[in-house]
Amino acid sequence: MKPDVFKSDVLLSVRGLRIAFEGAEAVRGLSFDVRPREVLALVGESGAGKSLTARALLGMLPRGATASGTVRLKGDTDLTSQRGRRIALVPQDALSALSPVHPVGDQLAAAVRSVARVSRKEARARAVAALDRVGIPDAVRKARAYPHEYSGGMRQRAVIAMATVNEPDLVVADEPTTALDAELQEQVLRVLGERREAVGAALVLVTHDLSVVREHADRVLVMYAGRQVEQGPAARVLDRPRAPYTAGLLASLPPEESRPHGSRRRLPTIPGTPPTPATLPPGCAFAPRCPLAEDRCLREEPQPWQVDDEHEVSCHRWDEVPYPAAELFPEQPA
Repeated sequence: MKPDVFKSDVLLSVRGLRIAFEGAEAVRGLSFDVRPREVLALVGESGAGKSLTARALLGMLPRGATASGTVRLKGDTDLTSQRGRRIALVPQDALSALSPVHPVGDQLAAAVRSVARVSRKEARARAVAALDRVGIPDAVRKARAYPHEYSGGMRQRAVIAMATVNEPDLVVADEPTTALDAELQEQVLRVLGERREAVGAALVLVTHDLSVVREHADRVLVMYAGRQVEQGPAARVLDRPRAPYTAGLLASLPPEESRPHGSRRRLPTIPGTPPTPATLPPGCAFAPRCPLAEDRCLREEPQPWQVDDEHEVSCHRWDEVPYPAAELFPEQPA
């Protein structure tokens, strides 16, 4: 990473972020920048620390968590006071994020009045306009409806409207398409992108779907066991990964073209499972699952290495990852 100083062209600056529960670190020394209008994707398997990182950006860590490091939004470290105003969240579960006892329009109007001194009538008008902008049909009527009267896709659009109604500088979307079918996923991502462009916000997108990253992200940060293993421009990282873990994630993706009829091969997988924060091995956390691991990997945790000005990797053997990287995790007979 670049030196630990705030730069004027950086919207969000994270340095040395650590999050622990009862002494076990779930996020370990994360550092990255987000620039205005940029889409940064946080990717990795479940338990990598992606959602915890997203919550830390909003000052919304769960009870019992302790955090250290610095998170600055335009140089300001007081994130809690900026929540809903300059930084907003699109949560994973829209139904639980919306109150079941208040109409959706009232909830959006309350979000408006929490940051702006406007009349109830004006707040209501802004709420209806926000619902209309994300494609909610008959927004005036739907503003009076309750969350259970919305479909799953409409609820996700409603939380996007709530996140963007105050035109924040940064939107954090935590797995916003989980449990939606492919068509709804694409609709939600398109709406999220349209609102990001309209309000000029940057986006931190938490996802496990690398096809989404390829299509929608400018930059990608790959996490494993609470640590960054690779980050850089999305196209560069996905086309030429330098971390064996990134290569494994990519190798497990289905091919774009259909497999020949009667194919008896199955997709590659990364062997084993990720460690928990309480069971981290010495050295590189990925070493027990890595086909390139050697004695050094089992003893020493790799430090970040600059492949070039924008591409960074944490791996002792990054320059030995083959191309195409899928050779590390070949397809297996069914």
